[in-house]
Amino acid sequence: MSQSPLVLDDLRFRVQDGSIDTVVVAFTDMQGRLQGKRLHAHFFLDEVLGHGTEGCNYLLAVDVDMNTVEGYAISSWERGYGDMEFVLDLSTLRLLPWQPGTAMVQCDLRWLDEERSPVRQSPRTILAEQVARAAEQGLVAFAGTELEFLLFEDTYEQAWTAGYRQLRPANQYNVDYSILGTSRVDPLLREIQNGMYLAGLTPESIKGECNLGQHEIAFRYDEVIRTADQHAVYKNGAKEIAAQHGKALTFMAKFDEREGNSCHIHMSLRGADGSTVFDTGGGPTPLFERFVAGVEATLFDFTLMYAPNINSYKRFTPGSFAPTAIAWGRDNRTCALRVVGRGAGLRVENRLPGGDVNPHLALAAMLAGGLYGIENELDLEPELVGNAYRSDKPTVPRTLRAAREAFAASAAARGCFGDEVVDHYLNYADVELAAFDSAVTDWERVRGFERL
Repeated sequence: MSQSPLVLDDLRFRVQDGSIDTVVVAFTDMQGRLQGKRLHAHFFLDEVLGHGTEGCNYLLAVDVDMNTVEGYAISSWERGYGDMEFVLDLSTLRLLPWQPGTAMVQCDLRWLDEERSPVRQSPRTILAEQVARAAEQGLVAFAGTELEFLLFEDTYEQAWTAGYRQLRPANQYNVDYSILGTSRVDPLLREIQNGMYLAGLTPESIKGECNLGQHEIAFRYDEVIRTADQHAVYKNGAKEIAAQHGKALTFMAKFDEREGNSCHIHMSLRGADGSTVFDTGGGPTPLFERFVAGVEATLFDFTLMYAPNINSYKRFTPGSFAPTAIAWGRDNRTCALRVVGRGAGLRVENRLPGGDVNPHLALAAMLAGGLYGIENELDLEPELVGNAYRSDKPTVPRTLRAAREAFAASAAARGCFGDEVVDHYLNYADVELAAFDSAVTDWERVRGFERL
């Protein structure tokens, strides 16, 4: 198992002896990024620990470029762009070994009203509400996320200057499962793996993938909020470590015409006492079947939470190992939902999300879908046997606009998440669509500059 999370008394000792001088206070924003502040460690202990800290509420109402945009009910010029409170979750306190003298704590968000009411649009709050729904039924959700990335020999600054064109991949050929392929870039992969271990995560394995310079570092499953928190730490930390090595890596869903970056999510439920509820010894239980049926039934409507960006939808092509058919199968990688394991290890793998996914939102969507199936006692259709790409099953939305419309019209989405959350993330989609619709791409210039 990984190192234990940093406890407060240990932090105090390390601050006093000078080995820690900075505490990062961070939360996960709409885009799945860590946002927050770097605080001097003594100020953190003397002031912030007892009184908290704040940040502008525009942090949940901007685009990926941090531009303020219209349409959000919680934040605008008319509302004055006030603050929200960063509520420290000290169970997430951890070292960041790749940053000298630095610890981190992750946060929930609350309004600065008398009730200190939660910011319901915050991704961590959205997931926490689904965890509470499961707890009402005596259930606890566990998940693991498998996140792929592409590694390049260029720095982030060089990649920016080059317009992200003609970058040099860390591997020149397909290194899927290749020991030689991973050893070629082992110094960086090893530092990411070991840094995450010391930060409290549990790395399991490293393997090469299909695209040039593509790799995956897998981590042990955990309770869903911890998994989402750790996913955000890993994603941010891997980029920081790559930059320290003079390299760049990307988790974007589809960088080029080759294989995209996926984020397969494995999820299971247990009883509140830790008991197995998906397979109690006689095969899959009715609870398991209803859970899978619910995830499948809501997959189309909830795609916006699994695939939140324009680029996300470029993965969904037949024969790509990214799903197109809304179907489930036993150990069948052509289906959107793949059932694997047995006994206590029985679980469902959701193959829809890409590497650009917001972990808190995707886990919330999958848990909400499964609970929807349990609460409505949905029947699980027969498994799909064979090639789902060539089946007559309905397909996932193929564009962000189609996913946006499905989410807007979904009674299940509004029932599970509430109008405030649905409307907030519909505006997120609208902002992305408007930005893309107004952009002129390289593809258009190549096709049209001379020949049209």
